[in-house]
Amino acid sequence: MQNMDRQVIMQSLDWVATETLWFCTVLRTYGSAPRAPGALMTIKASGQYCGSLSGGCVEEDFIARIRAGDFMQSSQIVRYGDGGLTPNRELPCGGILDILIERLPATPDSFAYLTRLAEALAGYQSLRKEIRPPFPCHYLEECDYSSSATVCFIDDRISLTIAAAPRLIIAGLSAVALCCAEFAVALGFETILCEPRPEVLDNFASQLPYSVILKKVFPARYLEEQDCHANTAIVALTHDPRMDDLTMMEAVNTAAFYLGAMGSVRNSQSRLNRLRERGGLTELDLRRIHAPIGIDIGSKTPAEIALAVMADIVRQKNSRVSQ
Repeated sequence: MQNMDRQVIMQSLDWVATETLWFCTVLRTYGSAPRAPGALMTIKASGQYCGSLSGGCVEEDFIARIRAGDFMQSSQIVRYGDGGLTPNRELPCGGILDILIERLPATPDSFAYLTRLAEALAGYQSLRKEIRPPFPCHYLEECDYSSSATVCFIDDRISLTIAAAPRLIIAGLSAVALCCAEFAVALGFETILCEPRPEVLDNFASQLPYSVILKKVFPARYLEEQDCHANTAIVALTHDPRMDDLTMMEAVNTAAFYLGAMGSVRNSQSRLNRLRERGGLTELDLRRIHAPIGIDIGSKTPAEIALAVMADIVRQKNSRVSQ
């Protein structure tokens, strides 16, 4: 799930306490489509909504249909494009969208249902839900952890896996860290940056993307005190052994799927030796650490290094889906 979808769930919980809402999930896309399968939107009868189905291509028509009293079944699938709800109007993006619509009345059952989804997106568990339209969700159970939303069609049922948005924890501010944060936000990662040094904050903090969560705390302390779900990547990008080494020493104690530290081949080997000899890390611990970090694309500039880092993280994240 993308980080935006956590906002959709929280807004839905607020609304469903007093009002019926329509909870929508992108199931399939064909051609150009800015929102991937699993993306969410919630909407009230008044037309007020949170989230997005298409980045603006179909929302206006969708809202008009809600106001007109359409979509009154407990669940149904609708299509936009290719002879669907707007057969006489090609979508601006040229794509096709299949959307699952769940009508959730203001009941304790609806609130409990959305609460479980919220817990999954917060990283406490991974859920698999099944729906057989036009009926409500009939199956919602914990499952093996998934690194992203997945959608499957099984006969007349729809199976969706719901898990936390990918998270990136960046240890320390630097030019590379800034570029990594920008890429991570664009890729839908919940992005947290830990930086306690006042002089570094003075130089870089104002350049961070607005949605980055800045923690003015030593990265190792943050990792020691906070839980990291399995869809987390942790990277150390300062070239400062005092910060990077301690970050990796704490990072190996987490469930994060990706750990990495920036540095040349020689510096990376020196770091691994220090972590083994002074930090007490085992060979299994050390094998989890990507050092040098990133895919080898011959990168030189901060942006190129950040691209190599994020490409490697995305590759590792997506490989977990296909396994």
